[in-house]
Amino acid sequence: MIRVNNLTFSYGKDKEALHGLDFTVGEGEIFGFLGPNGSGKSTTQKILTGILKGYGGRVSLLGQDIAAADTQELLKQIGVLFEFPYLYTNLSAVDNLRYFASFYPQERVRDVMELLDKLEFKKDYLKKPVASYSKGMRQRVSMARALLNSPKLLFLDEPTSGLDPSGAVLFRKIIEEERGNGTTVFLTTHNMVDADLLCDRVAFILNGNIAALDTPQNLKEQNRTALKEPTLEEVFIRYTGRGLEE
Repeated sequence: MIRVNNLTFSYGKDKEALHGLDFTVGEGEIFGFLGPNGSGKSTTQKILTGILKGYGGRVSLLGQDIAAADTQELLKQIGVLFEFPYLYTNLSAVDNLRYFASFYPQERVRDVMELLDKLEFKKDYLKKPVASYSKGMRQRVSMARALLNSPKLLFLDEPTSGLDPSGAVLFRKIIEEERGNGTTVFLTTHNMVDADLLCDRVAFILNGNIAALDTPQNLKEQNRTALKEPTLEEVFIRYTGRGLEE
């Protein structure tokens, strides 16, 4: 579903952000991509979603080399939730989603009201402008936007950011449901609980290199001491020497 070979990227002379990444993501997998700020995490996701060009190496999505693929056709099969929601703040949730729905083939578009109901969006805000929404409400609309076109491949950047605990549980449930329907998920997050509960495999990225890649359980077992099994966050710190927020 995703194949990355020797991926490099530079923001300028002596500013190489990625140093030859290699990884694959299988169909129907939830793959976690974890790293501290400045690690190359966001750069990688921007390349995979077609935002950044000028990279070295090869990237294939859905069996197509993205350098040669019809970008618009490829994007119709992909859903993206950005860390900072991209919504028209003068429009309501419903109007935002109906506008974005117009970019996709109608046979792929989900019912807007059903999506918002699934995401437990407050009904009395359906027609109020996004500018009046809390961060958690905006996150719900952004997730609805990401799911709107029934994507085969879903990119999620900090999906539970701004949500209360019950909202985070709901989002994890929805992500698992999407995977159950055959969607492949590429998850970038600072939240180790999300990564541990959701991901089939995780990659730890630091300074533009992959420091480790395995299942969360294998990584924890490989770093077990005589006393106890470490958390995934403790394993991450052992591999990288840094916490995710650093």
